[in-house]
Amino acid sequence: MALPDLDTSVGHSFGLEVDGITIKQISEVSGLKMEQDVIELKQNMADGKYVVKKLPGRKKAGEVTFTRGLTGDNSFEKWVKDAQFGKMGAARKNGVVVVYDYEGQPIKRYKIMHAWPKSLEIGSLKAGDTSVLTEKLVVTYEEMDVE
Repeated sequence: MALPDLDTSVGHSFGLEVDGITIKQISEVSGLKMEQDVIELKQNMADGKYVVKKLPGRKKAGEVTFTRGLTGDNSFEKWVKDAQFGKMGAARKNGVVVVYDYEGQPIKRYKIMHAWPKSLEIGSLKAGDTSVLTEKLVVTYEEMDVE
């Protein structure tokens, strides 16, 4: 179901699916971006006038960061290890970030293709701290598409 006119989605209702498996407890997704190169064509016209035209170039690869609270789930660590040990056949995955409306129905799907983990960062460990310990997974992808 589409959102009613003049309604917009809120950013708190989303999910992550990688190779058909839902990765739970993702608290933040940042860096989803579709981008392409810009080609500048500089030329003189027949009347001698100098013109600069901008043309679309190749798509750019991107990076997205997934943040979640630290749990016993080791899917992030396993994925990083596959990439570190050169098992790129297992490490390159397709994933989808799904945004849901207020009724829980999907309204947008951001598909990332040929993605693999670049880094995994664990939040700060501080004695006496009561904040949630997080892990941030930075994933690089070759292509992004909106479904």
